[in-house]
Amino acid sequence: MTVQTELAVVPAQETALAVYSAPNGLEPWLQKVRAEVDAFNQCLPDLTTVKGRKQYASMAYKIAQTKTALDDMGKKVSAEQKEIPKKIDAERKRVWDTLELWQKEVRKPLDDWQEAEDARVDKHNDGIQQIKDMALFDATPQAATVAQVIADLEAIAIDESWQEFLPEAAQAKDQALAKLRALLAERTQHEAEQAELARLRAEAEAQAQRDREAEIARAAAERARVEAEQRAQAERDAAARREQELLEEAAAAQRASEQAARDAEAAAERQRLQLQLQAEQAERQAAQAEANRIAAEQRAEQERLDAVRRQEEAVERARQAEVARQQAAADEERRQAEAREADRAHKGAIYKAAKEAFMQHGMNEECARLAVKLVASGLIPAISIKY
Repeated sequence: MTVQTELAVVPAQETALAVYSAPNGLEPWLQKVRAEVDAFNQCLPDLTTVKGRKQYASMAYKIAQTKTALDDMGKKVSAEQKEIPKKIDAERKRVWDTLELWQKEVRKPLDDWQEAEDARVDKHNDGIQQIKDMALFDATPQAATVAQVIADLEAIAIDESWQEFLPEAAQAKDQALAKLRALLAERTQHEAEQAELARLRAEAEAQAQRDREAEIARAAAERARVEAEQRAQAERDAAARREQELLEEAAAAQRASEQAARDAEAAAERQRLQLQLQAEQAERQAAQAEANRIAAEQRAEQERLDAVRRQEEAVERARQAEVARQQAAADEERRQAEAREADRAHKGAIYKAAKEAFMQHGMNEECARLAVKLVASGLIPAISIKY
């Protein structure tokens, strides 16, 4: 008696020892399985369909059933015939390895397809995650950096290449752009405020420096004046004979002090001009930041206006389509009513002509009307009214 499997039968219990003990004794059974595998490979199912992929898995499972059945039979023979376990085990291994190889051979297209499908899905998921990550920064970015990221993100095409992930990719891009545009507006305003603060600090420092320089010049002039007066007084008290000489020395000292005062004023002026230049540079930077902020606001406003315009156009198109649909429906209803009215008039004229014809041949009006009604209703065999 044999045990039936999906692909082949196993040896009968009474002949199992001879089959498993003989070299390549199970070869006929393997050839039966191989024939089934070859027949399967002659007409491979479609991997793009669920049914096709199930057929691949089913064929591999059938081989696995045969493999297990033959191996189980060999185990029974081996257990009963301890004296030939090596031969049986060797045959078992050969059959197992062969069927294992054929199992992998049959399943390989399915495994390859699944690997390619997983890679495709992972690629789309990675692309969507990269779009989301573009709105993330390790540290607070500059406005120019955010603007560049927005340009890079807008350059990413959301088209049919995303396949079934197209809606998710489009949503991720829209959400990332919204975050980046809000961040750009915030960073632009912040940088403009910082530039204005820098300009104000520069102006304050320049004014303080000018005040210090003026005070230094005034103090130097005052010291020079006091020293000149002291020297002049000392010379006058020392001797009358040196009065003229002392006067000349005093005049020379006065000139020197005046020159020192002029030098100090020139140095102060140079310092003032340098601070003024720094303040002007800070003002230019603040103006540029303000221009960037205004440009960003204008772009955002233009985008908002464009969105409003598109929505209004869509509403108008929908309204016009609805008006056209209602008009077409009204026209169709009017046409059908006119057709029905024309049909009634046409039938009425035919009924009247038939009735009058009956009356001309001797029927009274009531009988003629009844006759026309019976014929029109199809109650009189082999007679009908032609419209």
